[in-house]
Amino acid sequence: MRIASLTQITGRQLITDNRVSGPHATHQVFNQVPSLAGYDVADDPALLDAVAREGAAWVSDDLHTLGRLAGRADTAERARLANEYPPVLRTHDRSGNRLDEVDFHPAWHELMRTAIGHGLHAAPWASTHPGAHVARAAKFYVWSQAEAGHGCPVSMTYAVVPALRHAPDLAASYEPLLTAGHYDPVLRPPLTKPGLIAGMAMTEKQGGSDVRANTTLARPAPYLGEGAHLLTGHKWFCSAPMSDVFLTLAHKPDGLTCFLLPRVLPDGSRNAIRLQRLKDKLGNRSNASAEVEFDEAIAWQVGADGRGIATILEMVSATRLDCLIGSAAGMRAATVAAVHHTSHRQAFGKELIAQPLMGAVLADLALESQAATMLAIRLAGAADRASRGDEQESALLRLALPASKYWVCKRAAPHAAEALECLGGNGYVEESGMPRLYREAPLNSIWEGSGNVTSLDVLRALSRNSVASDALLAEIRLAAGADRRLDAAIDGLTAALTKASRATEPDAQFSARRLAALIAVTLQACLVVRHAPAPVADAFCASRLGPAIPAGPAVPFGTLPDGIDPAPIVERAIPGRGH
Repeated sequence: MRIASLTQITGRQLITDNRVSGPHATHQVFNQVPSLAGYDVADDPALLDAVAREGAAWVSDDLHTLGRLAGRADTAERARLANEYPPVLRTHDRSGNRLDEVDFHPAWHELMRTAIGHGLHAAPWASTHPGAHVARAAKFYVWSQAEAGHGCPVSMTYAVVPALRHAPDLAASYEPLLTAGHYDPVLRPPLTKPGLIAGMAMTEKQGGSDVRANTTLARPAPYLGEGAHLLTGHKWFCSAPMSDVFLTLAHKPDGLTCFLLPRVLPDGSRNAIRLQRLKDKLGNRSNASAEVEFDEAIAWQVGADGRGIATILEMVSATRLDCLIGSAAGMRAATVAAVHHTSHRQAFGKELIAQPLMGAVLADLALESQAATMLAIRLAGAADRASRGDEQESALLRLALPASKYWVCKRAAPHAAEALECLGGNGYVEESGMPRLYREAPLNSIWEGSGNVTSLDVLRALSRNSVASDALLAEIRLAAGADRRLDAAIDGLTAALTKASRATEPDAQFSARRLAALIAVTLQACLVVRHAPAPVADAFCASRLGPAIPAGPAVPFGTLPDGIDPAPIVERAIPGRGH
């Protein structure tokens, strides 16, 4: 292991600051790490190469513009403020009238304005440009590294469009405003605003992921217009409750049906959506999540009676992709922070990054990050082509997305913990930014289907879509013959897919997580072998493929096999040094 080369790639000198904190000098301040600011977050070779492969190289200039914004000190300060001063619910005004409003720190609105202005929301649905969804995914990845919480309403707004198209008349009215590049947080009738954001209210207290246990009822109200209904019930989680419109589920005689629910009615009055309280969450604190009650709230039907789950799952598919992208973004941010700190911090006579064991940890973190990024952008490319009618890519996405969402989102939490530890005690302190990354890490694994839900969805894809397995195998076999370890993994996955298709339901469910992980890791390995530099590909196959794969979150980072040179792997995690 040639650790000396890690020192060479940093090209930095030890930072010394001789200032003292008071009138009398008690000590010199030195060996401290400068702030990670003033860099281009989009300067990420795994990202840029993947974006070009997926047909969106044309977004490069905009991506770097956004990346420089994401890396600025004032952006980091806005992210801090938005999280230290979380949203506050105001249920009533001073006279006792219902308000049901959520107040945010101005920093939140600035972050939202940048995200919407750069098209991270529903903008791709208004584009005929091939690669528009890839470009949007890349921007979402870059800007999420600045602050993850406000990505929730941005993602919901992106995802609402394909579901809303099941009601062509509603789509005709709302889609131009959902895709517009204007952020307007003022509450007023949606169709009078220059731009809209969307949320989702699906789960209820008694059901959680089992939405068939929902009890909210919808009663037709034809006197209010075609498709109008009155909704009565509750939702245990309402994502982004300050949004202009929501998709939600309610029962009609033929079963669960999807509805579009506005916050403000056409006459300017507030809809009967009562915000009961905001969730006090582990992380994601800048973003509001609420418990709500509907008291004959007015909504308009989207899709056919009894087809609510199928309709709203189109929204869930898009937000699952964003969960995957968001976890990859968190891994990249954590890796860059760890490499930055260890490049400037000295211990035992040399920089931490030059210590052999730290080099192994950093390289392992970088491998996980790069593979997650490549997988996320590949599936964004599949989503882009599927949106344009490519059935092969649609079939690949149906199987690979839940598997990848399961695996990458599961890996995010141990990855964040290990990156935090690279900073030692400093990483446990809020001002390092690492605790926020750590608290954020588990969320994407829960959102849009937790680990069990997504793993079972893999089984459903295999049983209900006969071409999904063929599409996946066709994709991974593009790398056949390039690495013997990968060839063995491909054979193992092929056998596992066959076994799952023949297993009884209890046996298939028992092994569903292993199958999902195997799909994701093998697909990552194929992408890395085909497209990453040889040292990265060799290290990934050596550490992630073998008799015990997939290794799983229980295996600590930093346990790479002997003989791996960490320098060229870590170098790709240093902005400006990765090409």
